[in-house]
Amino acid sequence: MQFIDLGAQRERIRDRLKAAIDKVVDEGRYILGPEVTEFENQLAKYVGVKHVIACANGTDALLLPLLASGIGPGDAVFVPSFTFAATAEVVALAKAEPVFVDIEPDTYNISIESLEAAIAMIKAEGRLKPKAIIPVDLFGIAADYAAIDAIAKRENLLVIEDAAQSIGGSQDGKMCGAYGHVAATSFYPAKPLGCYGDGGAMFTNDDEFAAKLRSFAFHGKGETQYDNIHVGLNSRLDTLQAAILIEKLAILEDEMEARAAVAKRYADGLGDVVKASRAPSGGRSAWAQYAIETVDRDGLKAHLQAEGIPSVIYYVKPLHVQVAYRDYPRVTGGLPVSDAVPGTILCLPMHPYLSEADQDRIISTIRNYVGSNSAKIAAE
Repeated sequence: MQFIDLGAQRERIRDRLKAAIDKVVDEGRYILGPEVTEFENQLAKYVGVKHVIACANGTDALLLPLLASGIGPGDAVFVPSFTFAATAEVVALAKAEPVFVDIEPDTYNISIESLEAAIAMIKAEGRLKPKAIIPVDLFGIAADYAAIDAIAKRENLLVIEDAAQSIGGSQDGKMCGAYGHVAATSFYPAKPLGCYGDGGAMFTNDDEFAAKLRSFAFHGKGETQYDNIHVGLNSRLDTLQAAILIEKLAILEDEMEARAAVAKRYADGLGDVVKASRAPSGGRSAWAQYAIETVDRDGLKAHLQAEGIPSVIYYVKPLHVQVAYRDYPRVTGGLPVSDAVPGTILCLPMHPYLSEADQDRIISTIRNYVGSNSAKIAAE
């Protein structure tokens, strides 16, 4: 059983992938070939934004908007602590300071109450200037952008949507990747829309900002690559990866429906024995991961492994306690949810090609384990 089955997806579109790759190799336009522009245009239409700017990876997709906005020393950027390191890493790389904020216990997304407290704390201290918020659509569910945008407008803050796990998801008729002043995503192979290597993209409706992002991603170029008006990066999506992503984007909607069915089967089958993730009201998750929570998480994980069922803990430690980030500011009052969740969360196999038979085996194995443990506790 596979935690994420890329092989099944590859078999589905094998001939189309081969033809797309062969075309790029035959034409020899490996850097910024026509497939890159074609993919950007297709993805912009899918997400519902004016501009998609492809780049080398998801980390650059988060870093480049900070650089293009002039965010740097003395600036504060508010980020959730329960997420992958890249969200805070890019802030530190830009020489600004990440300010760690707690999460909501059900969606695992940034807590609005904690965000408000963190902004008030930074303003009261006066050492840093609040500049931006990077909400993360964790595991594929959109953050609360209605509340976030209201705060950002009031405080004059840039919103950079971290949509690394949520392309294909939506909320209230708006696709993930279309929120904030700019959004960023990753095409790491395990993502819902992934390539066969590294890749990323940025999304915006701002014409001027889009041009600036393209400049910063291409060595800060002006009129030509030899006319440098910014200190930029070399961050481009390979033509081969764009060709692959075009074929994967063509089946993404179908895969989203399949992921939703898998998530519903998990929720229906496990919701009465563990805390099981459910689809958001008024939207859909991209279901990059499917998370459950249980008190005996470590015992359950070991039992699943013994039964040949893979599972993964996302994330083992929140960022605010990790060596690289523990000296950066954190919200007054602590981050109780971010501290607690790593001890109870477990992510189960999730992909569009998970068979009902395999999923039923996962569900029954978990139910039997939890039921057996409950019986032991009751007998003691």
